[in-house]
Amino acid sequence: MIKTYNKLVRDRIPEIIRGKGDKPTTHTATDAEYKVKLNEKLKEEVEEYLESERNEELVDILEIVYTIGHLKGLDNNELEETRKRKVDEKGRFDRKTILEYVEEQDDD
Repeated sequence: MIKTYNKLVRDRIPEIIRGKGDKPTTHTATDAEYKVKLNEKLKEEVEEYLESERNEELVDILEIVYTIGHLKGLDNNELEETRKRKVDEKGRFDRKTILEYVEEQDDD
């Protein structure tokens, strides 16, 4: 039986599949395909987290975020520094604040 996936997987997955006696067929993504597949993988992992709320899914999301960051030329330290800067500028989500609406002032 052949199962079709056509999705980005962690580097050791083909090795793990072979270890089970199955035969994976893979290819190396082009740069353009890699970007698309990373974005698809991010959506997949977020959906899996929302369904299960498992910590393991959060780790998968974080790994994909780091990988996307590297693709954009950012290392993990730069991502963390940017995260900290944003916390300093706009805060965290600790206060559980829900913005309901804003009454905007007239420009007159």
